[in-house]
Amino acid sequence: MYNSVPLSRRAAVLILLFADAKGDLNVVVTIRAKTLSSYAGDAALPGGRAENTETAFQTARREASEEIGLPDINQKLPPPFSVEHLCELPANLARTEVVVRPCVALLHGYDPLSELNADPEVSLIPILDTREVEAVFTAPFRDFLIEQGEWYRGSWGTWHNSQWRMHQFFVRKPEFRAQVYRIFGMTARIIVDAARVAYGQEPEFEHNSHFGDEEMIAELCESGQLVQEKAKLS
Repeated sequence: MYNSVPLSRRAAVLILLFADAKGDLNVVVTIRAKTLSSYAGDAALPGGRAENTETAFQTARREASEEIGLPDINQKLPPPFSVEHLCELPANLARTEVVVRPCVALLHGYDPLSELNADPEVSLIPILDTREVEAVFTAPFRDFLIEQGEWYRGSWGTWHNSQWRMHQFFVRKPEFRAQVYRIFGMTARIIVDAARVAYGQEPEFEHNSHFGDEEMIAELCESGQLVQEKAKLS
């Protein structure tokens, strides 16, 4: 359904994974700048609106380059880094009625956010565009399948006549003065779905059994609600 909607309604996000020193996967998440007109201050995956004839991966990589400094898809990464494109997931529908394609990629090399990787010749990210991104952090990828303590909260709601599970995850960063980052809404849903695929198991908590919002998007397209182009948001 991604290519069935007008260009201005298409967006893509990058689920950028990397293995830590123990070999466990982590996911890179940003905090949107408080000055943005939509989702200000919310946790998000690097990404944004599609341009011209870009593929979803090209959009996601371009936006990640602009937002956090990850080299673009046509740029070489400094040794020892490389990015492997793994897959695309079913599209999701944002509250702004933009169709969002999640793109999963694996970053090979050192932990890009580690203080141990401070050598400027091998450093990679973060280089933040402060107009769009306030902070960048990482979270254990597999934890998005578990329900424990104060890590997870969830509730059911109705959206476009469908039951939709609202996930909330609370990432605690004691190394940053006990900072707590809340990942919720579509971003949380996308990461949960990606973890379901990666680990081949279902979450411990209640969740939508289908991946993405493809059926909902198709129904909205048929009814004409996604035919007209969406006014662009800054």
